[in-house]
Order: sequence, then C-alpha cells, then structure tokens
Amino acid sequence: MLKKIYWLPCIMSLFLSSHAYAIELDEATMTVPLNDSGRTTTLSPEQVKRGKRLFNNTCSQCHNGGITKTNPNVGLDPEGLSLATPRRDNIESLIDYMKNPTSYDGAEEIAELHPSIKSAEIFPKMRNLTDDDLFTIAGHILIQPKVVLEKWGGGKIYY
Repeated sequence: MLKKIYWLPCIMSLFLSSHAYAIELDEATMTVPLNDSGRTTTLSPEQVKRGKRLFNNTCSQCHNGGITKTNPNVGLDPEGLSLATPRRDNIESLIDYMKNPTSYDGAEEIAELHPSIKSAEIFPKMRNLTDDDLFTIAGHILIQPKVVLEKWGGGKIYY
C-alpha cells in the first residue's frame, strides 16, 4: 500500500509539470502592422487577452484556427491576408473588412454573407462591437501566426 501512495504523487507531479500554461508574450510578438504605410502598433497584454476572447466568441465559429470554413482556400494567415484585394494584413484594413466586407478580389460587397458591423441586424454578435473591439480582434488575428506559427490558417492539416 505504501508503494501505491508513494507512486501516486510522483505520477501527479509528472502530469502537473507537463501541463501547458499560458504563454507570456514579448513586445515583438505583440507588435503588429497598423496600416499600409508600414506603421506598427504594440498591443497591451489586456488587448491581446480581450482580442482572443472576442475572436473566439464572435469569429471562431467559421475561423477557428485561422481557417475559413466557407472557403478553405482563403485563410487568415499572413500570406492569405496579404494577397487579398485590398490587402488585409494590418489592423486598419482588417477593421475596414469587419465593417464593410468584400470578396477576396475586392470586387463585391459581401455584408449579407459575412458578419460585419454593416450587417449587424443579420449577425447579432456584431451588434455591440466597438472600434476598440474590432482593433483587438484584428490584433489577435495578426498575432496568432507568431504564436502558433504555421498552424494558424493551416486548415484541415491541423484542425
């Protein structure tokens, strides 16, 4: 009986020591492109946390892990965002998209199909989002490739 009692704490300590804990992000990780002119902004830890929560509550149903369930060819990874027209690889352009979404080639407005501030009456989760909320969601999207690397936007391979 003593051996079982002795081994149980050892097993528990191994389990607990391998448990994943929250990652503390450095300033470089929290610094993302602000606009097309090359300016950057550094999000605070609170903004990072809020952006993750808002993204998970508002966007992750279709964009879990940076994928796009309705079109697996277009993800939220840096390359996918940079190839959109207009480019969507900075905070200001992502906010613009969340307010007035367009097709990937920029040719058509798609507010009736994609949740946005413009279509908040159709997509209730967008109703109460402020500009600050959109800023933190955009920040989350741009930070994730630095945190989870190729898994962000990696599609079916990872999710």
